[in-house]
Amino acid sequence: MEFDDVIMGRRSIRGYKPDPVPRALIEEVLALAMRAPSSMNTQPWNFHIITGEPLARIRQGNTERTLAGEPDSREFRKGVPFAGVHRDRQVEVAKQLFGAMGIERDDKAKRHDWVLRGFRQFDAPVCVIITYDKVLDGSDDTPFDCGAVTTALVNAAWSRGLGCVINSQGIMQSPVVREHAGIPDDQVIMKAVALGWPDDSFPANAVVPTRKSVAEAATFVGFED
Repeated sequence: MEFDDVIMGRRSIRGYKPDPVPRALIEEVLALAMRAPSSMNTQPWNFHIITGEPLARIRQGNTERTLAGEPDSREFRKGVPFAGVHRDRQVEVAKQLFGAMGIERDDKAKRHDWVLRGFRQFDAPVCVIITYDKVLDGSDDTPFDCGAVTTALVNAAWSRGLGCVINSQGIMQSPVVREHAGIPDDQVIMKAVALGWPDDSFPANAVVPTRKSVAEAATFVGFED
């Protein structure tokens, strides 16, 4: 695919075919992703790629513990809830997704099922857990680098026909993730990426959120008009 086609065509995929993804293809995607910029070449990222029965156990434990009221144990900082224009954008894309899925505002059952899909990593055949080395905890550059490599990962996957959605719902219960993914204690769990072959019949997959324009986002200084 042409670079512009990847960037403009990629979207978050929340519905997947059950078909397995070959390990060699995932390795190819990761090799591309790891060409992402890295501050002073520190490359703080690690990837834990889970499928099959271990992923099923993570989904089950994550869902059951969360529904039972077990407190969220995500390891990377969460910040404060969105407000103002950022909250408006969050609500806007939620309306787009619910509209595509035919989920009415007062349909609690369907809304609840949508939340559970997130806890299950959207039923994707593969989950990629991004971690960073704990010795770097607190570094400003480390999360920036991990964000860069994750962006490169989802774009590289799209260029190979694979879909992804970056999420935190699937790692709400970090003890479960650590146990079944075999993540060592010297790494911090940061984000998850659901990965697989997009199901084109899943309505939410067609949603393309609006973006700010360049005029809204950018300030140019010293340029001639």
